[in-house]
Amino acid sequence: MVDLRDQYLKIKENIDSAIHGVIDSTSFINGKEVKEFQFKLEEYLRIKHVVPCANGTDALQIALMALGLKPGDEVITPDFTFIATVEVIALLGLVPVLVDVKPDTFNIDPAEIEKAITPKTKAIIPVHLFGQCAEMASILDIAKKYNLFVIEDAAQATGADYNSSSGTVKKAGTVGNIGCTSFFPSKNLGCYGDGGAIFTNDDNIAETCRSIVNHGMKVRYYHDRIGVNSRLDTLQAAVLKVKLEQLDKYNKARQKAAAFYDVQFSKTSSLCIPYRDSYSTHIFHQYTVKLKGTDRQKLMEYLKNKGIPTMIYYPVPLHLQKAFRDNPYPERKYPVTEKLCGSVLSLPMHTELDEEQLHHISNSILRFVSGD
Repeated sequence: MVDLRDQYLKIKENIDSAIHGVIDSTSFINGKEVKEFQFKLEEYLRIKHVVPCANGTDALQIALMALGLKPGDEVITPDFTFIATVEVIALLGLVPVLVDVKPDTFNIDPAEIEKAITPKTKAIIPVHLFGQCAEMASILDIAKKYNLFVIEDAAQATGADYNSSSGTVKKAGTVGNIGCTSFFPSKNLGCYGDGGAIFTNDDNIAETCRSIVNHGMKVRYYHDRIGVNSRLDTLQAAVLKVKLEQLDKYNKARQKAAAFYDVQFSKTSSLCIPYRDSYSTHIFHQYTVKLKGTDRQKLMEYLKNKGIPTMIYYPVPLHLQKAFRDNPYPERKYPVTEKLCGSVLSLPMHTELDEEQLHHISNSILRFVSGD
């Protein structure tokens, strides 16, 4: 699904030099590379504050902690996403309120958000799933109407552009009150371990997040609040600084591969290619199709036998996971999410896909769905 080795070999000299520089300095925690990467990412995102942290899940948790939400407060988020988004809500004693998504973009449905709001609702966490921004203009309008915070989960969309209603272009994660991302190795901007970051233009939120990530300290050994230990390792920051320079190139390579798939799969009605909405670029963290009248398991086995990996993101809706069976709103229905979980399939998508590989993947799929 991801070819990190070939990607590394193309930037090996710069990566090796960056890693050896950290080792030579022995500044493994909060070394200068962390600040340098932070400043570079702030410049790239055109945002005032980036707060590096240990991983994307921590980024979401720290963002919620920084807003001062209280146990019992409700946070609305999509049912069709990775569990981390909902996990942190529950860990803090908040109440995750799951809502359905749109059938075309797979992103949270603003109409479902508004229907789910109660007097206890304090925040919305839209997820920019698979590399395309959620419908932020509508979400921000709802948030303003009900005085809610908006925390963007941009873990799969770092580098995507959002065309705001004012006509300005903003990067994913910089539109709401806070943005969060992951630098997990397979992400569009990935390190060689775990890593994450929080984005905001709010000075007070940034200061609070910086304190929380370091045991609640602003001044060493003076703890102003309960915090966590969530720092981005210097080695990972050094890797990310090198890879950030390649991010736009990497995203264009993914878009090129996606365009190839689109042309090939337009030849069949047995699957539906990813939808692109006009308000966002799509940077294809995943290339996810919807199958129509095709046995997904048999297709996956067929492709596996041809050396082609596939994945299902996601096979089980969050509201049906054992961890969340105590749904506070059992009357809610999730027909879109349930249908997607039964029909989606993600194909190989990364920066190193060449035309021979793309032909092999697409031709194999077309042969299967045509019955050849």
